[in-house]
Amino acid sequence: MKALCWQGPDRLAVERVPDPRIVSAQDAIVRVRQSLTCGSDLHLIAGRFPETQPGDVLGHEFVGEVVEVGAEVRRHTVGDRVVVCSIVACGRCWYCRHGLFSCCDNGNPNPDLAELVWAAVPAGCFGYSHALGGFAGSHAEYVRVPYADHGAFRIPDEVSDDRAVFASDAAPAGWLGAELGDVRPGDVVAIWGAGAVGQLAARAAVLRGADRVICVDLLDDRLAIVEREVGVETLHSLRVDAGAELRDRTGGRGPDVCVEAVGMAPPALGSPVPGPLGPPGCVADAVYACRKGGTVVVLGIFAGHVDGFPLGAVLHKGLTVRAARQHGQRHVPELLARMRRDELWPEYLITHRLSLDDAPHGYALFRDRAEGCVRVAFTPEAS
Repeated sequence: MKALCWQGPDRLAVERVPDPRIVSAQDAIVRVRQSLTCGSDLHLIAGRFPETQPGDVLGHEFVGEVVEVGAEVRRHTVGDRVVVCSIVACGRCWYCRHGLFSCCDNGNPNPDLAELVWAAVPAGCFGYSHALGGFAGSHAEYVRVPYADHGAFRIPDEVSDDRAVFASDAAPAGWLGAELGDVRPGDVVAIWGAGAVGQLAARAAVLRGADRVICVDLLDDRLAIVEREVGVETLHSLRVDAGAELRDRTGGRGPDVCVEAVGMAPPALGSPVPGPLGPPGCVADAVYACRKGGTVVVLGIFAGHVDGFPLGAVLHKGLTVRAARQHGQRHVPELLARMRRDELWPEYLITHRLSLDDAPHGYALFRDRAEGCVRVAFTPEAS
């Protein structure tokens, strides 16, 4: 089959790779109908995430059709149209039973690599380095889905592929941002980053009753999109002092909840972060802007240590700082229901559509934010 493979820093190629096969009785094989680019992929592509190896198949957000199931799969049959959570989790360990799916004990078959990097073993992730399991990714014609009963979800007939694909990763991540921030009616929420996750975090905050939501970014087109589609306030971080403006808009206090949805910004955005190590950037901005006693949520992907974190401000302001990769298995059913009721319509974030053969070009557009690119959807043709 065809798949988009990493060949080294900033080198991608569509190659022929072996078709996936059933390895465990809990597996399913899914024919990909559509997959998405994601900002966190850029860290792998640039060679800034540990244990990414040449030949790895990229991608972790996708919808598809079940074409084969293992003997122990009970919730899916051949022909089901499904969205697959990017997180690979068993659904049965202590963490999964407590809804902490991205902390799953069994979803990562490479515990030694993960412990070396993070002193713990998080769940696996499709197409996201061998430190997170080494699972082949979604920019391919077919994908093996481990623990299919817990990671794949039937898509309601009323929900299009364009809409459902965001339930794979971006929408659960955005929803988690509002949940970790305990956003309540009347809150003021500030979000750094108006990419897909930032915009979906903004929508989640609105749905949870926030009084005001303010997105901070440096790209005019993204700020215009979030104003138009989500109906929230915006700040251009290069034209105003975002911290001062946020205090001004909140009677001098600062926002109740500040969400960082940027992570290790790619070089094309002028980030001072040269690699996995570096200053925490927008996390520090969020800490300084948040009101005393407020909550800072970190959603962006970071790989290792950061220097210059304002721990003194966290202490003396009495802040709560929370962070996690998304626990999609606990959120996808609700998100699909909201999509079916037209409460969540993220398909507007797909600005470009290309075939899998053109995926390297698609990632170049995405990396450089060229032509107003927010997300690129790839549609492979199975042979």
